[in-house]
Amino acid sequence: MTGNTVVEAARSALGPVGVTLPVSFTRTPSAREQRSAGRRLEAAGVRAVWTNEVIGKDAFAHLAVLLAATERLTAGTCVANIWARAPQTAHGAAAYLAQAHPGRFVLGLGVGYPQQAQSVGREFGSPVTTMRDYVAGMDEQTWPPAPEAPYPRILAANGPKLLALAADIADGALPAALPAEHTARARNTLGPDKLLVVGQSVVVDDDPGRARTTAREVVRNWATRPSFRATLIELGYAASEIDEPSDRVVDALVAHGRAESIAATIRAQLDAGADHVALLTPIGTEFASGIEQLVSIAPALTEIG
Repeated sequence: MTGNTVVEAARSALGPVGVTLPVSFTRTPSAREQRSAGRRLEAAGVRAVWTNEVIGKDAFAHLAVLLAATERLTAGTCVANIWARAPQTAHGAAAYLAQAHPGRFVLGLGVGYPQQAQSVGREFGSPVTTMRDYVAGMDEQTWPPAPEAPYPRILAANGPKLLALAADIADGALPAALPAEHTARARNTLGPDKLLVVGQSVVVDDDPGRARTTAREVVRNWATRPSFRATLIELGYAASEIDEPSDRVVDALVAHGRAESIAATIRAQLDAGADHVALLTPIGTEFASGIEQLVSIAPALTEIG
């Protein structure tokens, strides 16, 4: 299967919008809860689910549970941390899932942070060089060889250098938590033939004022990351309105409020060039309540196309 064929198949399987499972650092939901959540989301009309990974949590095992429990859901890593496993092992695991569930798996890879490299005794180095070497290593021969099962590889990439790398060596990119202006730039860098999945922060709340207050805290959390802050400034946002998030910044970065408001933000990302928008609930969202929120807006999501 050629790169273009893999991308087109992924676009069809993912559809325009999916959800990222809620992330908590204090508790790991059981396999039973994960299976139930996957089935509920599928029944509600959600076409794609994504899961994160940290050192100690294996995204491939997580998705194996979800894929086996559902019939149609496409599942992706958002993202698989490259420090968690050797590149040949990552390819073998990805190909195995792709073989077991044809057309239902997308591999998102991320270089992560220096402390994640340090936790496994590695040197972080240059993110671009590290990621280039890792992707090259995925295709090194192993014995026995990995299954011959195609799947799309996309790279977590907010900055211009990693976006350019994704255009060069991967099937696409996965920028996260940035406004539609950034999506348009990412599409320009990638060109028309690459898969562009956009992670979109979301706060589901029927109370508009409370939703915006929560969304403002989401922006504050993201703004503690120097690279994120620098990207916003490069896009034309003032440092003062990032450090104390203005309504303009909050509305640009976080889909918040009722389902129709969230759908409008998703459409803006798609109009800017995204193939697929993956909704990101705030870090620390309790799993059960997060699933309830995502199920509640699923009918509005199914109308986006």
